[in-house]
Amino acid sequence: MITGLDHVVILVRDIEVGVATYQALLARKPAWRNQSDGADSVLFTLDNMSVELLAPSGDGAAADRIRGAIEANGEGLASLCFRVSDIVRLHRRLDRLALKPEPIADAESRNTLSDASLAWKRTRAATEATRGVRMFFLEMAAERPRSDPSGPAPITGLDHVVISTTDSERAAALYGARLGLDMALDRSHPDWGRLMFFRCGDLIVEVVHRRGAETAARDSLWGLSWRVDDIDATRSRLLAAGLDISEVRTGRKPGTRIATVRNGSCGVPTVLLERTPRPA
Repeated sequence: MITGLDHVVILVRDIEVGVATYQALLARKPAWRNQSDGADSVLFTLDNMSVELLAPSGDGAAADRIRGAIEANGEGLASLCFRVSDIVRLHRRLDRLALKPEPIADAESRNTLSDASLAWKRTRAATEATRGVRMFFLEMAAERPRSDPSGPAPITGLDHVVISTTDSERAAALYGARLGLDMALDRSHPDWGRLMFFRCGDLIVEVVHRRGAETAARDSLWGLSWRVDDIDATRSRLLAAGLDISEVRTGRKPGTRIATVRNGSCGVPTVLLERTPRPA
């Protein structure tokens, strides 16, 4: 029923600063821009998902909520928005599994960059039922336009989104049994704890239970791992732009090379990942 991750939401204090930051990181131009109900929204759409930057604008309830969230937690990841094929069926499933979905609502956005419009249906699970991770579910009427490259060695898509938990059994039940994502990996290690991978379209929802982490009733959105074709070229581009990037190293998963982006991501822990092409 869930076909993929439609987009992630990142809260930023200033939309223009956020746009400049993510255009530099992704080497992509914004594909969609909208202002309504006290919020500025800009989307970058990549090969397999979108990134929505959301900032307060003026006064009003929405602006106050965004400012309050940033004041409490700082800039960073705020929500996961899953793409679904049939939102009515999905709503029934969420209701049966005590995820307390909101009524299905129609939504529409107009792109101030092109005057195009886009419509979708949406619902939201109760945050207390999803262990503190805000989750929305969307049935889109059409595809969004893609973000054109704005520089060399652009980021192509998302490889995985990372969620931190202190109760791996409850998290496994939520993402696997209740949301219906396919568990591709469940591995424990004495040094770094338990790691679970759930397939979501062509990317991974990664749930990490770090050894020694304090017990908490809520999970948290932690970070993003971006897919690149040539990690050395992308690292060179970002270094030239003034970002602090680690050396490239071998990833935990065989056939991967990774580098850590230490700044320039609006508070989101960020990794670049290159996969070695598989033999034909």
